[in-house]
Amino acid sequence: MEIVGLKLYKGTTFEAELDDGRRLYLHADIISDFGVRKGMILDWDLLRRIVYASNLRRAYQYALYCLDYRDYSAEDMFEKLKKTYKSEKLCLDVVRKLAAAGLIDDRRYAEKLARRLVVSRKFGYRRAKREILQKGIDPDTAEEALEGFSQYFEENLAELIENKHSRLLTDSSDRRSIEKVKSALVRYGYGYDEINRAVSEYLESADEMED
Repeated sequence: MEIVGLKLYKGTTFEAELDDGRRLYLHADIISDFGVRKGMILDWDLLRRIVYASNLRRAYQYALYCLDYRDYSAEDMFEKLKKTYKSEKLCLDVVRKLAAAGLIDDRRYAEKLARRLVVSRKFGYRRAKREILQKGIDPDTAEEALEGFSQYFEENLAELIENKHSRLLTDSSDRRSIEKVKSALVRYGYGYDEINRAVSEYLESADEMED
């Protein structure tokens, strides 16, 4: 097939018209990379490579736009791209290109997410790890990220009890209220042993203050 027309369409995008009536809208970079010109003869393989390169560039620019607003894990970005660009190969190639450029990094992403979940939201290890895994981060990377915040868990648990649940812990014999507090802390991602220990310490401290 032959390119029978080539003209500037808009901005840095050109319109290439094929002899079968189809029109391709190609960025100037693609025009330059493939030497696209009027009168150029294309076989199916070359046409496929030009179209793929154009789609890859477009998807990459869209990914950069998304990254202007927030960070993404590799899996998150892949799923984001798939909603617009159905080709899994194309989406994977974009993610690999972003990773190669250091624009997405699962270790860096996991560490930032761990900081937000543990330091800001006061989640326990289990809840924080689950939230990180849901972003497509592999278990080893999630665990490594959380190791850097291990010193916060005990302090956060005591803070949650003091600031959010102390009104239910005024009577050490009120088992119903105590179990309600423990259930809430389980949802925050803390383990039963650490919850039992922290609640017992709080109750003992409260009793001592009353005495």
